[in-house]
Amino acid sequence: MARVPAPKSLEAAGKALWGKVTGAYELRPDELATLEDACRITDAIAAIERAWSDDGRPMTTRGSMGQLVMHPFVGELRVQRMARNALWRQLRLPDDAGVVVPNQARDAAKASWQPTAARRRGA
Repeated sequence: MARVPAPKSLEAAGKALWGKVTGAYELRPDELATLEDACRITDAIAAIERAWSDDGRPMTTRGSMGQLVMHPFVGELRVQRMARNALWRQLRLPDDAGVVVPNQARDAAKASWQPTAARRRGA
């Protein structure tokens, strides 16, 4: 399998993730686009975490009326991680990355297994 080079616009965290995934799986063009989005979000998460760390990693800050509120970085990290998790679910990569697995083969194996499992359960 030829390794797909990472998009040049990715930063360190995104490039590392790209390399891990493309080194273990053969992805279709639409899946590569989804992976690229996940890598960009990974870069955004890394940037937010750096900024939050530089700020002392506060959990709260003062709001416009002086009230104590959750620090915006905390909420934004949560949002970005949820977005990345949605992309992971969309990719449907298997848990075992020990071998290179083309997605078509993975989908065929999954489809052939599911009816058999349903028959065993009496469905």
